[in-house]
Amino acid sequence: MQAADTKGSSVYIQKPKDVNAVYFTPENFGIKADGSADVSDALQKALNQVKERHNFGIVFLPEGRYRISKTIYIPNAVRLIGYGKKRPLIFLAKNSSGYQKEMMEDKGQANYMLWFTGAIVHPGDVPRDAGAGTFYSAISNVNLKIEDGNPYAVALRTHFAQHCFVSNVDISIGKGKAGVFDVGNEMENVRFFGGDYGIYTTKTSPSWQMMMVNTYFEGQRKAAIRTQEGGLTMVRLHAKRVPMVIEIDSSRSDKIYMEDCTFEQIKEAGIIVSNEGYSPNQLSLRNVVCDRTPVFIKFRESGKFILGKGKAYRVEDFSYGVYLKDMAAVPEYGTHFTMEPLNALPAALHDNIPAIPSMSTWVNIRDLGAKGDGVTDDTDAFIQAINRYEVIYVPQGWYIISKTLKLRMNTCMIGLNPVSTQLILSESTPGFSGFGPPEALVESSNGGNAIFSGIGINTGAYNYRAVGCKWMAGKDSYMNDVKFFGVHGTMEAGPVKNEAVHQQKQEISTPWHPVTNLGKDRAWDNQYWSLWITNGGGGVFKDIWTASTYATNGLYVENTSTEAYIYGMSVEHHVRNEVRFKHVSNWKIYALQLEEEVRESLDCQPIELQDCSDLFFANLYLFRVIWIETPSPYAIRTWSCRNIEFYNVHNFTQMRFTTDLVCYDINTQQDVRPWEFTRLTITGKEPRLEPLRFKPDTVERLATGFEFAEGLTKDSKGNIYFCEQRMRRIYKWNVEKEKLSLIADFPWQPLSLACDTQDHLLVLFKYYPQPGYLVGGKQETVSKLPDASGTTFSYWGNTGFTVGVYSIDPDHPEESIRMLDKVPMGSVERVAKAFYPAHRWRDLHDFDEISVWKPKDCFVAPDGVTIIPEYYDLARTSSVLEAIPGKPFYAADEYNRLLVRMDVSPDGTLSHLNHFVNQGEFGSAVDAEGNVYVADGHIYVFNKKGQQINLIRVKERPASLIISGRENQVLYIASRSSLYRYVINK
Repeated sequence: MQAADTKGSSVYIQKPKDVNAVYFTPENFGIKADGSADVSDALQKALNQVKERHNFGIVFLPEGRYRISKTIYIPNAVRLIGYGKKRPLIFLAKNSSGYQKEMMEDKGQANYMLWFTGAIVHPGDVPRDAGAGTFYSAISNVNLKIEDGNPYAVALRTHFAQHCFVSNVDISIGKGKAGVFDVGNEMENVRFFGGDYGIYTTKTSPSWQMMMVNTYFEGQRKAAIRTQEGGLTMVRLHAKRVPMVIEIDSSRSDKIYMEDCTFEQIKEAGIIVSNEGYSPNQLSLRNVVCDRTPVFIKFRESGKFILGKGKAYRVEDFSYGVYLKDMAAVPEYGTHFTMEPLNALPAALHDNIPAIPSMSTWVNIRDLGAKGDGVTDDTDAFIQAINRYEVIYVPQGWYIISKTLKLRMNTCMIGLNPVSTQLILSESTPGFSGFGPPEALVESSNGGNAIFSGIGINTGAYNYRAVGCKWMAGKDSYMNDVKFFGVHGTMEAGPVKNEAVHQQKQEISTPWHPVTNLGKDRAWDNQYWSLWITNGGGGVFKDIWTASTYATNGLYVENTSTEAYIYGMSVEHHVRNEVRFKHVSNWKIYALQLEEEVRESLDCQPIELQDCSDLFFANLYLFRVIWIETPSPYAIRTWSCRNIEFYNVHNFTQMRFTTDLVCYDINTQQDVRPWEFTRLTITGKEPRLEPLRFKPDTVERLATGFEFAEGLTKDSKGNIYFCEQRMRRIYKWNVEKEKLSLIADFPWQPLSLACDTQDHLLVLFKYYPQPGYLVGGKQETVSKLPDASGTTFSYWGNTGFTVGVYSIDPDHPEESIRMLDKVPMGSVERVAKAFYPAHRWRDLHDFDEISVWKPKDCFVAPDGVTIIPEYYDLARTSSVLEAIPGKPFYAADEYNRLLVRMDVSPDGTLSHLNHFVNQGEFGSAVDAEGNVYVADGHIYVFNKKGQQINLIRVKERPASLIISGRENQVLYIASRSSLYRYVINK
């Protein structure tokens, strides 16, 4: 069995036309491309020229032979890409000076052909190695060769970070030391021949994992790979005729994942493991075929072996490290594997990564009228191109887009560097601004084989409705090398003047604060999701970086069972959520990395998995930066999931506040305590830690882990809904299944909830006008409500917003969101129910007057008979309560701590206010007997006459109350961090 590879064929057989690129040709640089002359200085000049002129970009290398004799430094964000019927070859000339002895002062103790650096290396400079801030650098479709007489030569030094890669490269190491020293980010279709090592590496520059797809190693003298903490994630690796495939350095642990790999003619051992018995070791392998490999695993310290079975055998599943069979299991350390002998070797594996279409089919968007100048609106050129052609080449440029680009079934849109090739929304683009449902910059068709590669997506800071990409393409579709821009990873275009400043211009915005910021910048977390995969979307997603602090989630996947693979994705720097999966199955996720930054991500939930099944995670890294000084409860929250497999999980930070629990299940309350482990399966059969008993006169905690649970409401089936304002999440408690789910996390702050007679969920939310968004040619504004004058809450920054109401179908919230119309109060002829604030803070003592005051307008629900009168107090109340004509309505005077009773007229207005009891703070509820439950530190219960008949003690201060559930006899309590219930004893 062999992993698929390209056999060294050229990917780019024609010259890509790009006015912003540098072409390393004899005409441009006075060189010869036949290997007869040394091109070292000229090639260095070409690479520096891109950096100096543009700050990022591409050097195109035509087919030919290029001789060098010294190290070539490739500055950050510069890519070297070959083209021609055959790949161009760069070779290190025989006996080149500086490659004959070990370089003891160098980290890799070697000298390099090509060294990726963090900046231009001027003559006399000490090279600054590529690091955690080196993005977008790459070499592709170029072969490398080390000629004899260079025993300490290494072809590539690649210690770079996101969107940096080596792809479609053959490295003939010969008698040199290695092909690559220090890996970074991603590698695809790379073959290594000869050398002491194919790869030898320390940990990656940001200490994350490394993704390797379709690699081949042959004839290394010491090992195919030597590693220490490299975090290698390898799919379809083939190693042949080497002493060992992987050697982990002495006294070092590592996190190695291998799948669909082949070990052929391995003399000493497949893998040498060090630090035997150390829990940081994570070694996981699946479907590894071994041919003439007698020893599969060798443990360095003890000398123990795991032997193979016969001449040929297959390792179906192997795990070494901390093992949990399910969430309720006690962790154990050890080795688990299944191995079977083979009578014959299996056929070559299928490569699931789609091939880029032949360049003969490419149509250049510039030839169709697009400018890419960052000023001109290029929307029409793109729409016309998509309608006419299948394969669209997008050369470097920043293309302004103002409407959704809807890809056809088989549209392929190809760029070659996502920082220098971007699709950009200008700030406050009308179709993406203001309140409304999500609107995608790029949207695929349902199904089909779309390809989107090498392009950045930039939705700006102020486009409230924006989604970067809505992906609904099928299992054979492909997204690769795509960056979602927004704060982190941005770079300024143009000539480099001060490289230290120019290298990465990060316009990090600050959340709005009424005193310190005066509302000048509220950009964070104001948009929908960056990458939204929905409605059966799937395919292959490789080398994706989604790090827009303006987006709600970096990755949101929902409602799909289509087969999909993620190979190397970095999701970082969001305010509330990084990754969310809802109703998803049949996905495999390799080398997913998450990072929470100190300024924006203190409260961020890295991963949410809800109602998912048959998901697989390999080499998952969960990281919080060193500057964070606040603890975090959970890295992964799960909700009613089953058959979720984790192979190698690394939860870490350099400071003391490592995320407390790697995994926590909301409904069972089971958790996973080891910070790092090799294997965990969430079976979905784990029992609830504290079984629910439904016992009368008992307060039970149903779920916990919320910042401030409030806004309780119910639907006609008795299901309960509540929300968190700052974290912008809406939840549902299913009374029949007794399970909680997260139904929405839109970028709008929910204040309280209601349901109309048709079970539409009504969400009262806070809306700030979008800066720069023009309505009728003027900046969007909101009007001040007249009843705001009765409370000092309306001062000191609590102005400049409005309370709106939108409705959703709780089962399909993303597709059903719509704003409620506002109509004059009294214009709805028949009101079934109205919703009013459960409590009001009126410290200027007009509570009685304002409670029965008839406002000018009300919101009308989709059912046409439910209204919400418009009051300023909707911005502060922790819930709204339904007022049904003919029944009494209760509300709390929060300032004076008392409860009042009012009558409800047929038109939904309130009248005849009477003081009921001198108790009242937040919410209240009325049972079938007319008894009133009042939240005031605990819960006081009064009969119709206002006599106290009970006191219900709750562990936390209750905020919102509602009676629902079985026979309408259950009091639900939203109480700070938890949801409780109290069964009323009738």
